[in-house]
Amino acid sequence: MVPALENVTLWHERDISHSSVERGIAPDATVTLDFALMRLAGMMEKLLVYPDRMLANLESLGGVVHSGEVLLTLTKAGILREDAYRIVQSCAMATWTKLGTPEGRSFRANLEADPDVAARVSAAQLDAAMDPALHLRAVDRIFERVFG
Repeated sequence: MVPALENVTLWHERDISHSSVERGIAPDATVTLDFALMRLAGMMEKLLVYPDRMLANLESLGGVVHSGEVLLTLTKAGILREDAYRIVQSCAMATWTKLGTPEGRSFRANLEADPDVAARVSAAQLDAAMDPALHLRAVDRIFERVFG
């Protein structure tokens, strides 16, 4: 990378120093790319996916993983974005710092205990915002675009 960047400053003054560097860069870059692609292919062939374990890992965070969608839900419910951010941050930190302790509550429970959230957001809206399927809604479209 460094030799390629050093070549940039002299693009308009082409001389032998450019081609000598490029003769080294091109093969190195292609060999390195081939190595990386072979390593990736090997990893993907042996990859094991455990959806139940993945879900358990997500839920082990107390639901904080859904904070982005919850923020959007609060703003759609009429709470100013700055206030919604403060609420989400406060509830997420209360969840995070007390995770696994007797006084700890889930992100959802902390949200429901907040008076601004309780006044404007229904349980159904929280259900929708905290649905793990939201994070997978575009997977099929992305795979179709990438792999045809």
